[in-house]
Amino acid sequence: MTTTPTPRIEASAEASAEEYLRLDNQICFSLNAASRAFNSVYRVVLKDLGLTYPQYLVMLVLWEHGELPVKKLGEHLRLDSGTLSPLLKRLEAAGLVRRERSTQDERSVHVHLTEEGTALKEHALLVPRRIAAATGFDLDEITELRARLDRLTLALDAAALEETPGCA
Repeated sequence: MTTTPTPRIEASAEASAEEYLRLDNQICFSLNAASRAFNSVYRVVLKDLGLTYPQYLVMLVLWEHGELPVKKLGEHLRLDSGTLSPLLKRLEAAGLVRRERSTQDERSVHVHLTEEGTALKEHALLVPRRIAAATGFDLDEITELRARLDRLTLALDAAALEETPGCA
C-alpha cells in the first residue's frame, strides 16, 4: 500500500526544493559575480600597462612559456582561435607580440614576444600583489580557493564530456 505524504511534508519539501532555484543559491551566479568583480579590479590595475584582462592572460602565458603556436596558446587559455586571433592582432598592433607562420607547417602560426612585450613583464610584477590585496584573502586562502576552483573545473569538464554525444 502506498501512502501519500502529508501536505505539511510535501509543502516543506517543495519549499526546500524551491530554495535551490533562488538566484542567490546558484554557484554559477556566485562565480559569475566574482568574475565580473575581478574584471573590474583588473581593469583598473592593468590600465597602466595598457592591457585588457584577456590580453594580460595571453601575456602571462607567453612570459611563462615563451614562443608558442596559436593552438597551444589557446589550450593554455581555454580559448578557441576565433576568440584568440583578435586578441593577438591587438597585441601585435601594440607592438607586444609578433605572429609568424611556421616554416615547417604553413597552417601553424607561432606567437613571439617582442622586446617591448618582454620588457612589459617588469611592469606587471606588481599586478598579482595588487589583485591579492583587493581580495582581502591571505596567501593560504588564495591557494586553497584556487585549488578548489581547479577541482571544480575538472569535475565540470568531466561532466560536460559525459553529456557530449559520442563521448564515453
